[in-house]
Amino acid sequence: MNAAPTLPQHPPGTAAATGSARAWTVTALLVVFMMVNFADKSVLGLAADEIRADLHLSATEFGLANSAFFLLFSAAAVLVGLLADRVPPKVLLLAMALLWSVAQAPAAIGGGLAVLVTSRVVLGAAEGPAFPVAQQATLSWFPDHRRNLPSALITLGVTLGVIVSAPGLSWVIRNHGWRSALWVLAATGLVWALAWSVLGADGRHRTDGEPAVRTAGPSGSPAAVPYRKIFGSPTWIGATAAYFTSYWTVALMLVWLPSYLRNALDHPADTAAVLVVAPWTIGAVVLLAQAVLTGRLMRRGVGSRTARGRVGGWILALGAACLLAQTLVDGSTAKTVLVALGFGLGGSYATIAVTTVAELAPPGRSGGSLGVMNAVVTSAGLVAPAVVGALVDAQGDTGYHTAVLLSGLLLAVGAAASFLLVDPARDIARLGR
Repeated sequence: MNAAPTLPQHPPGTAAATGSARAWTVTALLVVFMMVNFADKSVLGLAADEIRADLHLSATEFGLANSAFFLLFSAAAVLVGLLADRVPPKVLLLAMALLWSVAQAPAAIGGGLAVLVTSRVVLGAAEGPAFPVAQQATLSWFPDHRRNLPSALITLGVTLGVIVSAPGLSWVIRNHGWRSALWVLAATGLVWALAWSVLGADGRHRTDGEPAVRTAGPSGSPAAVPYRKIFGSPTWIGATAAYFTSYWTVALMLVWLPSYLRNALDHPADTAAVLVVAPWTIGAVVLLAQAVLTGRLMRRGVGSRTARGRVGGWILALGAACLLAQTLVDGSTAKTVLVALGFGLGGSYATIAVTTVAELAPPGRSGGSLGVMNAVVTSAGLVAPAVVGALVDAQGDTGYHTAVLLSGLLLAVGAAASFLLVDPARDIARLGR
């Protein structure tokens, strides 16, 4: 009998180190992916005054043009989220990045409002699934107790996308026109797609943190829990409601914050281009602090109800307090500080929502659970820009302040939902897992 082949020997920890290095390489690429994604979203807000002047748009028309971005955004998030449970995330992410670049071209070439709206609708459909699929792809490289930091980093890509791109895109817009900025973004998307095709890869962990071996559930299926039970759980409802209010503030930062700083608070264009990154910078600090705090609490055995639900609730409550206090102070400096703090805190719930739902969802249901949540949440992007545009046309500059007050009230509702409803351990037991 022939001797069994000898397996190659590796130094202890080599395989784990290699896997860890690949996990963080993929995570870094997906951070850049989200940076490009939100640079795409922010460009119209940075060029708001130039686009309105060029295309002769009212505030309502401009708001509707931005809302058009989200027309198919949510539907695409649902469809691709469900598809992500069957198609490798690497393939989906590559296809999305290529579509982003193609979608920028029509408006970059020329045309009026109709071309701009059509281009944004297509771009929104391509970008709708980006965040949940990027999160799913990242989390598949890490077990549950190690997911808070990588998930926060993916969310941080949202913030970095605006922080890094805003000054450069603002310069391009002022010196070369807003259409040139679209060409810059199209080229950036293509470069990322090339890097991902070479370095991207799918992970080995399911959303429950175990190795990705298909194991039958109670009914003999790896996905025995129906979606309706997940979507009907208080945790999914609470996390989604809180995240909706958070995304409302994100949508306003993307679309109307530059105009608010220039027109309602009388900051010069150059100053506004710098100040617009302030809430995003605050949000970045909050995201990282939340990830560290939540991870530390969970390692000490504190449940997700506190480590995620209550920590997230306090973040939204503090954001709400800052935005509501803005109505009580005078002077552009005080208002700018409070709005930056309020929007920075208020827009920082995404990581909590994603890791909570990833913990709740059983194997085979993560893509759909995250995708549907993202669809519901990002409908705020469809409504918020149009609402603020109508307020500005009806009330003038006062409409901006009314929008800030409305955002504060919504964040207070989101904080209550996070405090009262989010309890993954309770709902995992109810789902029979």
